[in-house]
Amino acid sequence: MHASWKAFGAAMRLYRERSEMGLRETAALVPVDFTVVGKWERGVHQPPEKAVKVIDGAVGADGQLIALYATVAEHHRMRTLAEKGTRGEDEEMERRRLLQLAAASVGLGSLVGDEPIRRLLDMTLNAPRSVEDWHLTCADHLHGVRTLPAAQVHDDLLMDLLGLQEQLRTADAGDVVELQRVAAELSAYHASVLTRLGDRGAALRWYRTARGAADAADDLDLRMLIRAHEAEHSLFGLRDPATVLQLIEGAIQFAGPSPKPSPGLASALRTKAHVLAILRRHVEARQTMRQFLDVAEKNKRVVAGFWEPSNYHVYVTLSQVHAAAGDEAEAGRAQEHVLTGTPSGYHIPANVRLHAALCTVVNGGVKEGVQQAVETIASLPSGYRHHLITETGRRVLRAVPIEQREQSAVVEFRAVLAIEGRPSAV
Repeated sequence: MHASWKAFGAAMRLYRERSEMGLRETAALVPVDFTVVGKWERGVHQPPEKAVKVIDGAVGADGQLIALYATVAEHHRMRTLAEKGTRGEDEEMERRRLLQLAAASVGLGSLVGDEPIRRLLDMTLNAPRSVEDWHLTCADHLHGVRTLPAAQVHDDLLMDLLGLQEQLRTADAGDVVELQRVAAELSAYHASVLTRLGDRGAALRWYRTARGAADAADDLDLRMLIRAHEAEHSLFGLRDPATVLQLIEGAIQFAGPSPKPSPGLASALRTKAHVLAILRRHVEARQTMRQFLDVAEKNKRVVAGFWEPSNYHVYVTLSQVHAAAGDEAEAGRAQEHVLTGTPSGYHIPANVRLHAALCTVVNGGVKEGVQQAVETIASLPSGYRHHLITETGRRVLRAVPIEQREQSAVVEFRAVLAIEGRPSAV
């Protein structure tokens, strides 16, 4: 089905979930089998208009689903005419008609806090974006991911990915490779947002999409960068550390037996050092960290969002490795560099403070360490306490010896993590 039906299906699902109606309950109203409603929500099949009207009333959409359905159906009809070559002199009239439909729909109010109708219009009425504009879009989304609550950037990212998918279908051959690069980057950003929101299955699926786009772009370093990005985020609740180690070692193999310094290799080595530290293989973690520092020193090329050889990237890695080993002096020096610098992303200072808490616990200061971790998480507004932070908190908890896990401070910390670790609605 066309990408706009996927957007419509996503809107239907959001309204249904907001009303707390299940798939079976919704299907009984139409009536159809519940799997049919699932296919409508995934954009696999187009729902009949009569069913949309029933569902709109049942989920309290106040006519917005009906209006969006009319816009998407008209979009689909116009696109079908264009593909058949029958769209000619009345093209401008058709465009005006769709604009009027969209304007009427927008007048009904904002849909689930986003602008899906305007985005659908972008897909339909505007000329394809230039490669330069897509790169600007990547930069805009990266800024949002780093500075805004994850739930706030989710829908915007998804709609741009749908628009990019649409453009790739008809792009000029000369633009396809670069657009695949954009698709790999945006898909990885979206996967990282889903990781923050605790949506494990969706995050893994989007990482598969990112890998496929990177492979299609036929860029060796991009393939390593995407896999390193996936491996790093997989440590935050997507996969167990042993599986992540296999993933990152596979990525490093792309560099060959005599690898040259590159952003992909640097990113892969820093992630490998991180996972080895989590696995408490501290000697290997330090060896890999030294390899990483050597590559980072020789590579100065920036790939925004994936590899930026700034001090904070290097020192965050040092903080991770030394804190896990209980090396308070080295970990403290690295953390000071990060906290007195200008790291990009609100979660980085929080995670570095959690590294300090981990180091304290590893060295026997259980009460002090978990109290520091509680204070770090509590200092963040609720929308910013995502899984990249709470999973780091769980590493602090896992470092507490079993015989000390019933201390009051530890019990309090477990309660904080249980509350903050619940998946967020998207």
